[in-house]
Amino acid sequence: MTRKFDAETLVIASHNAGKLREISALVAPFGVTCRSAGEYGLAEPDETEDTFAGNARIKAHFAARETGLPALSDDSGIMVDALDGAPGVYTADWAETPNGRDFPMAMQKTWDLLDQRGAPEPRTASFNCTLCIAWPDGHDEIFEGRVSGRLTWPMRGNQGFGYDPIFIPDGHDITFGEMDPSEKHAMSHRAVAFAKLVEGCFDR
Repeated sequence: MTRKFDAETLVIASHNAGKLREISALVAPFGVTCRSAGEYGLAEPDETEDTFAGNARIKAHFAARETGLPALSDDSGIMVDALDGAPGVYTADWAETPNGRDFPMAMQKTWDLLDQRGAPEPRTASFNCTLCIAWPDGHDEIFEGRVSGRLTWPMRGNQGFGYDPIFIPDGHDITFGEMDPSEKHAMSHRAVAFAKLVEGCFDR
């Protein structure tokens, strides 16, 4: 049985303002106040694991230890089957440039690698999200969400971010980048993981 969250404050182990807003809205019905790691002046720990769960644990336990409060983190990315699961935990790294992240470049790189391997259609992939909620005593709970689909080229749509313009979820014929944000958010890998988190730790 999962541990229930019974504190008043949840630290979001991220400096991303958008992520803070998203999670705050999710847990607001339970009377929980969310504060970001940045509000506590926390640095971002090195993500040294090769799994989503491993990196999520690093971030959540670091924030819980440093603040003495329960902390929530997520680690997410896209896994392409014909690339042996790459870029996976290195999804953001593939987009890194000296001037910031360039996801169109990363998507082009991904498609070029598939062409080089002669990967047949459909070029299947999945978006993955792992959430970790950790307590100061070292306990944690892990929740995972996944959305399967296929990649397409050229890029289509400008509604999303990251790899959204080349990812078509199963059962659909448009990319996440073409999809209305509310429709995407209702079915995304993060939404699936969040639903499990709420059921496991927040539903009374």
